[in-house]
This record gives sequence, structure tokens and C-alpha cells, in this order.
Amino acid sequence: MRLTCTVALLAASFLIATGAQAAGPCDDFVRKLPNLRRSLCEAAQLQATAARSVKGQTLWMRDVKPEDVRQRVLVLGAIHGDELSSASVALHWIRLAEETTAPWSQAIHWRFIPALNPDGLLASPPRRVNANGVDLNRNFPTPFWERDAKVYWEKRTRKDPRRWPGTKPLSEPESRFLHQEMQRFKPHLIVSIHAPYGVLDFDGPSVPPSKLGRLYLDQVGIFPGSLGNYGGVHKGVPVVTIELPNAMRTPLDAEMRQMWLDLLRWMSERIGPGMPDRLPRVP
Repeated sequence: MRLTCTVALLAASFLIATGAQAAGPCDDFVRKLPNLRRSLCEAAQLQATAARSVKGQTLWMRDVKPEDVRQRVLVLGAIHGDELSSASVALHWIRLAEETTAPWSQAIHWRFIPALNPDGLLASPPRRVNANGVDLNRNFPTPFWERDAKVYWEKRTRKDPRRWPGTKPLSEPESRFLHQEMQRFKPHLIVSIHAPYGVLDFDGPSVPPSKLGRLYLDQVGIFPGSLGNYGGVHKGVPVVTIELPNAMRTPLDAEMRQMWLDLLRWMSERIGPGMPDRLPRVP
């Protein structure tokens, strides 16, 4: 009898644990993120990756991939955990990626990572940095990081703890995961969603978009360890950085859609109307 009870308790514990894992991220995301309905979150069909945050939170991802892939685009949200609107916009854009019917846009493989910093996002209150106190957007291996990152933090930010770059590049599991995804996925374009400065930034080759929705281009420069510096300047992959106007509220649904359409239009013009014929076929 005692053995039977023990087995039953173990089985119940296992079911509870696996049930929590199977529930996915929507309980947390819907509770935390602005303008996010459960139906939209569940329709996003986020997939668990093998990567985990400092506190063991799953890093979630979603691919929207056509059969005939000619271009790869990586979309990121919540690199800074207190920029809640950025994760919401990324989730809304998953739906738009699935609905887009323009012939050339159907050749794009979209990869969404809506919340790179779940520990910061789910903290109360939300925190810009990860659970180790590191600003993930200062933790990428830009040239001369060891020489410049700490000096910049000390001199330019006056040791602002919200902008601590860490002890070495890629010291954090979240930045290592994104770095590995960049190497595996080999994106032609990276779109990184932030808040709350209400501008559009750009790093890397190509002519930048002049505006997305109501956000106009205002290039603010590069920083040691930033994704724009690493991806756009060092690796030559264009990085569009979207700074939403508010970290706690998303733009209206129509505005998010307009930003999406403007992004697609810029991509079409940047590559040219014959994009599917001009880009090499990729596996």
C-alpha cells in the first residue's frame, strides 16, 4: 500500500511538471504583456528551443517558412526585459507573417524569438538586464570588446547597472543562444524590436528604411557589444532596430500592421522587385 501511494505521488508530480511544460509560455506572456490575447499567443505556436535562461526559463522560437526560401529574416523582441511592448509586437507579427500573401514575400523564411530575456521580462517589476544583471545588448563579441566595453560603461554610462556589459562577451546563455542562432540561421536581415525612444535605427550595409509606420530614421550610433554593432557593422548583416514609443503599451493594431507593411515594402525595394529571382536558393 505504501509503495502504491509513493508511486502515485511520483506520477502526480511528473504529470504536474510535464503539464506545466506542455502549457507553454502563454500563461506568463498573456499575464505580463500588453495587448496580447490568449488566442493570438496560442495561434503563434511557439516552439521550445533547447536553450534556457539564467533561471532555467525556456527560450521560445517560431519559424514561418515557405517551401521556396530565398531570404531569411530574424525578428527579436525583449532583449531588454522591461521593454514589454517589443515582445507583444513580435507575437503580433507572427500572425502577419502567416497572413502575408504578396508573391515575393512568400519566399521569406521568418524566424521569431519574441522574448530573448524571459528572466528580465517576468521579473516583478520587469528588468532591463538578465538574471545576472547583464545588459544582453552589450554582451556580443564586437571587435575590441575587452578594451572598450568596460571603459564605455564606466565613463559614458557612469557605471549604470542597467547597462552592465558583463565580464566577457557572450558570458550569458541568452546572448550565446542568439549568437548561435545567427551562425546557424545565417539571416540576411535582423529586426530587433525595442522601446521606448520612438525612432528607427539601422546598422550595416544597404540603404536604411526612412520610416516604419510613424517611426522615422534617427541613427543613434553604435555601442561596444551591441547587436547592431556586432551584426550590422562587424558581420555585415543589416540590423533594423525598432524603438517603439512606449515600453508598456503597444502601438494600435493598425499601426503595427502598417509598420509590418512598410518593412516588407522596404525589403522589396532594397532587394528589387525581382527578389525571388535575384537571391540564391537556400536549403
